[in-house]
Amino acid sequence: MSENREPHVAKFVYDFTEGNKDLKDLLGGKGANLAEMTNLGLPVPPGFTITTEACKVYLDSGEEPAALRDEVSAHLDALEQRMGKKLGQANDPLLVSVRSGAKFSMPGMMDTVLNIGLSDASVQGLAQQAGDDRFAWDSYRRLIQMFGKTVLGVDGDLFEEALEKAKETKGVAVDTELAAADLKKLVTTFKKIVKKEAGRDFPQDPREQMDLAIKAVFDSWNGDRAKLYRRQERIPHDLGTAVNVCSMVFGNLGPDSGTGVAFTRDPASGHQGVYGDYLQNAQGEDVVAGIRNTVPLADLERIDKKSYDQLMQIMETLENHYKDLCDIEFTIERGRLWMLQTRVGKRTAGAAFRIATQLVDQGLIDETEALQRVTGAQLAQLMFPRFDEAAKAGQVARGIAASPGAAVGKAVFDSYTAVKWSRSGEKVILVRRETNPDDLDGMIAAEGILTSRGGKTSHAAVVARGMGKTCVCGAEELEVDTKRRRMTVPGGHVVEEGDVISIDGSSGKVYLGEVPVVPSPVVEYFEGRMHPGADDADELVEAVHRMMAFADRKRRLRVRANADNAEDALRARRFGAQGIGLCRTEHMFLGDRRELVERLILADTEAEREASLKALLPLQKKDFVELFEAMDGLPVTIRLLDPPLHEFLPDITELSVRVALAESRQEPHENELRLLQAVHRLHEQNPMLGLRGVRLGLVIPGLFTMQVRAIAEAAAERKAAKGDPRAEIMIPLVGTVQELEIVRDEADQVVAEVEAATGTSLKLAIGTMIELPRAALTAGQIAEAAEFFSFGTNDLTQTVWGFSRDDVEASFFTAYLEKGIFGVSPFETIDKDGVGSLVKAAAEAGRRTRPDLKLGVCGEHGGDPESVHFFHEVGLDYVSCSPFRIPVARLEAGRAATQSTGSDHR
Repeated sequence: MSENREPHVAKFVYDFTEGNKDLKDLLGGKGANLAEMTNLGLPVPPGFTITTEACKVYLDSGEEPAALRDEVSAHLDALEQRMGKKLGQANDPLLVSVRSGAKFSMPGMMDTVLNIGLSDASVQGLAQQAGDDRFAWDSYRRLIQMFGKTVLGVDGDLFEEALEKAKETKGVAVDTELAAADLKKLVTTFKKIVKKEAGRDFPQDPREQMDLAIKAVFDSWNGDRAKLYRRQERIPHDLGTAVNVCSMVFGNLGPDSGTGVAFTRDPASGHQGVYGDYLQNAQGEDVVAGIRNTVPLADLERIDKKSYDQLMQIMETLENHYKDLCDIEFTIERGRLWMLQTRVGKRTAGAAFRIATQLVDQGLIDETEALQRVTGAQLAQLMFPRFDEAAKAGQVARGIAASPGAAVGKAVFDSYTAVKWSRSGEKVILVRRETNPDDLDGMIAAEGILTSRGGKTSHAAVVARGMGKTCVCGAEELEVDTKRRRMTVPGGHVVEEGDVISIDGSSGKVYLGEVPVVPSPVVEYFEGRMHPGADDADELVEAVHRMMAFADRKRRLRVRANADNAEDALRARRFGAQGIGLCRTEHMFLGDRRELVERLILADTEAEREASLKALLPLQKKDFVELFEAMDGLPVTIRLLDPPLHEFLPDITELSVRVALAESRQEPHENELRLLQAVHRLHEQNPMLGLRGVRLGLVIPGLFTMQVRAIAEAAAERKAAKGDPRAEIMIPLVGTVQELEIVRDEADQVVAEVEAATGTSLKLAIGTMIELPRAALTAGQIAEAAEFFSFGTNDLTQTVWGFSRDDVEASFFTAYLEKGIFGVSPFETIDKDGVGSLVKAAAEAGRRTRPDLKLGVCGEHGGDPESVHFFHEVGLDYVSCSPFRIPVARLEAGRAATQSTGSDHR
């Protein structure tokens, strides 16, 4: 594949002065934004970016592009001339970092190596140039540690253990207290670890270090944690990563140096202010790793006011330029500020809504762009419950509120246990001193994450915010002992693995035991119990209210509800439903009515069958009257009975035991025997593909006509009461137009009879579900007898894929997701290439036959954000989903109508 790719590429390496923020596909997010900051005249250390195209060639062929080495050499020469020093030279060496940078932010998922160019020879030159032996040997040990783990595949714990042993020997608590002599010994120890574990010496040639690091970054694109993160975030696997080679600036040169991360607004709340973390005498990975607790960014004003003022000015410049929350990494080297990275920052769901409306009010973006800054998934997060503040909870600690939400679960102390227990149905909280990229599996599996170290910019915080997971970081009062699988809270109480704890990502509070939860204020708003106001909760409600109003004004798709009773219908209407897209009548036959259905199934004569249907008719009519009243003036699509009749009968094993016991006791069992015979008669090997849907209506005389009569009479009664019923009758599981024609003729006759008897004109639309591949392929014919199509994408997915959903999700879907066969379950998000192509083709064919054909979808995909966009694109008229997902569908329908390919705020 490399032969096909290389001729189309002009070059593989770009200087920071050559790119801009719009070249993310080619330069990755980090490289594009470093170039943009350079263009803005901000203090960016000089460097260059190796493109994602070079990475793709390498990943395709296993070899770097032929031209890459010469291009890197040319850019390195230019960098050396600009800096006035050479890579790794013995006196005053140039050092560089090699950092990954994909199009979409993947924090901590790929590799970085700092201090490249240091060797046994150049470390002395660095010490002399800096006037600081300790700094030079600290930088060298960091290089060997990072290079050994990242490039040579040495177990990182071996370096950590050696570092801990050095501190114990010295009798100090943190690595900054190790002297130059201690670090020099540590370098020797680290080199021995590399030799033993990697089978080679640590490379002393600086160019070899750089070339191997570049390859390691390319390889990290296909690392396990990177692939897992991409699946979780639905990032395409074929993008590749760019590599940024940047001249080093040093934050570990003493107290007048340091490194930090800053946000132009609070990523947790969206509020404006000074947010971020700073760490004196440190390099960048120290902040995100959480190995030393940082100070708030505001403290930098006291530590170094000149740098602080300059940083505040740059942050304002960047936010106004990007017109969004910016996440910034910076280093101060002996009082001089350097910008190492900026990107549109990850944020919590609440922050996303607040920031979008703030930026509209500031005139930085318009409503259309604001809709692209929020997502249905974020709205769904805001609808989850929160802790009851009135509850008498046992708070034991408080950390940093890193990612909001109320999470309750059993404490676990490693990712393996979190995944294992989660798969067994347990809710868990992952507790760590600090997380690292290897903990991603456990973070995904957990309800929430709790760490005793780190701040809002630590690995745990950044990844949790991106995933929408509850997270509390830096709870310093907790003593976390991962080896003994326990933590000690203030007062000496020990929390063992398996003990239940609760964490509040909005306040940072940690509780023992399970804390009760209360409804979200956003749900209370949708329910009409809360109105926009002034306090913090109401401020969020105000932001949600405004974004929903934007979406409702912009969207073309209407949103209906899947609802089977008046209570659900009323709730759906409060949530903004514009009708019912699916009323499943089989749910009306449960409970006390099951006996009537049993009589219908057991009927031996027409008279018995008629008696059963006559008893069911008024009950069905009452159901429909209540639905029409709840949805007065809005369409109500009623699906006639769909599931196999045996589902209304007792379990075959249970019934067999009852009959056998009755026979052994010589007790009367005639009814049970008749039931057992009926169960055997109706038993099917694959009932989902058997006697159900329209087939029932054709072989059980009077069943569908009874339901149609109940609908028609209910509509007539509501009309007589001055109501406005808008009933639509949906025939399920149609595979051929002839089935629909027969049922429709019978339904039309019944409706005419009711009209004549009541003197009421009824306009009842009759349509069908498209849930079989044959129906989709013959949609043009079926449209001759149907006034509307509703795509039943749950069954359509089953029949297209040949999956039995109840079986496959539990058996092999996990393996398919892990192996990347699925990016996401096709039952969660519509399979556009397979199921979606049938939906598109059926919609087009149906409208060619009947241009005014109404098109909707009533499977669970109707409330899935990504699927809603697809349904908008193929021209459906509405989506239907559960009441709780209606706001999500409304928001996404608005976003779909205003979709901008230039917007991306992952």
